[in-house]
Amino acid sequence: MTSYRQPGLVLTDRHFTVPLDHADPSGERIALYGREIVAGGRAGADLPWLVYLEGGPGFGARRFPGKQAWLGRAVQEFRVLLLDQRGTGLSSPVNRQTLPLRGGPEEQARYLSHFRADSIVRDCEAVRAQLTGGARWTVLGQSFGGFCATRYLSTAPEGLKAVLITGGLPSLDARAEDVYRAAYPRIQRRNDAHYARYPQDVERARRIAAHLATGRTVLPGGYVLTPEAFQSLGIQLGTGDGSHQLHYLLENAFVRTADGDELSDAFRQAALTALSYAAHPLYAVLHEAIYAQGGAPTAWAAERVRAEFPQFDAEKALAGDGPLLFTGESVHPWHFETDPALRPLREAAEILAARTDWPALYDAERLAANEVPVAAAVYHDDMYVDTAHSLATARAIRGLRTWVTDEYEHDGVRTSGSRVLDRLLALARDEV
Repeated sequence: MTSYRQPGLVLTDRHFTVPLDHADPSGERIALYGREIVAGGRAGADLPWLVYLEGGPGFGARRFPGKQAWLGRAVQEFRVLLLDQRGTGLSSPVNRQTLPLRGGPEEQARYLSHFRADSIVRDCEAVRAQLTGGARWTVLGQSFGGFCATRYLSTAPEGLKAVLITGGLPSLDARAEDVYRAAYPRIQRRNDAHYARYPQDVERARRIAAHLATGRTVLPGGYVLTPEAFQSLGIQLGTGDGSHQLHYLLENAFVRTADGDELSDAFRQAALTALSYAAHPLYAVLHEAIYAQGGAPTAWAAERVRAEFPQFDAEKALAGDGPLLFTGESVHPWHFETDPALRPLREAAEILAARTDWPALYDAERLAANEVPVAAAVYHDDMYVDTAHSLATARAIRGLRTWVTDEYEHDGVRTSGSRVLDRLLALARDEV
């Protein structure tokens, strides 16, 4: 272990190994990394543990430079573990560089099938046994981390002292098609709100998409910016300042050159930063698989359901005079053609999309008998996680207390995390 300091904090690097397949504990093992954080004056104290599960899938735990967001509140009473979920951060990272070590596409897909919430929860239990001496701990799950926490309640509640969920109560039985069928209308509402705030962006977005439709536009590093890829910048619209950031990106899209108007280097670089999956390829590869259960393939559900909402078709939008609609949190087959970080993973992704034997993720009967204190922040009209699905799940988990709010967006725990965490702790302890 290596320990070091930031202002007011002591940080310790923790390394673990766990089975790739927990059903085969004597088989291949993979590495896990967690960053322990404790208040500077309490490093030797006997404190309860809180483990943080990041949103995604595919994102390592946030790297905090000090007591930002919810962390300052958490270290007042907890020893915190920021766990890089398997395949992310420093936990046996999965990407186009490492996956070829597994073999061909079939072997890669088989390997990737072990990176869903069910395996992540088993990892948490293995880590908890080593860190707490068997004592229960509190789980804080943001977005997909809340999906993992719900799985935790379904399969290993004996390890949990309390569960806190922010913007991450999943449907217990919705298939991927149901998730996206509920999502596209929410995304359209976000488009409508954005264009109402910034009406000048209607023409700007149409002009950029029309430019992209006339020829092949390649961003730095080889990313191919198609009209559909440009539309996926709408993923920003679900965050607190996302609409503003999208507006600022669009406003300097073009510069005048000797050959006429061209997309500016600044726009190209900003678009690449927003669109590339290089830092989190698991998000794209497993995004629909996190909903898969019940014996049916996901089969590129977001792409299939999009056809039911023709207003999102870029070609049709440009043929008319209405606004171009941005899309949100959805992954499509063409992502594996436009993004050089994903191209080598296309065949494995196709195999996963066709898979039909995904195991069930949640145990409704066990959740109905839950005895673990659970509190969940549900954000009104959350663009990423359907509010109606979340509230249905809240009703299905015995004793779960919800805080439904429009004060924050999906990333509220990042921007105003101390207030959010304080409210959830109070709810879990039945103090409000």
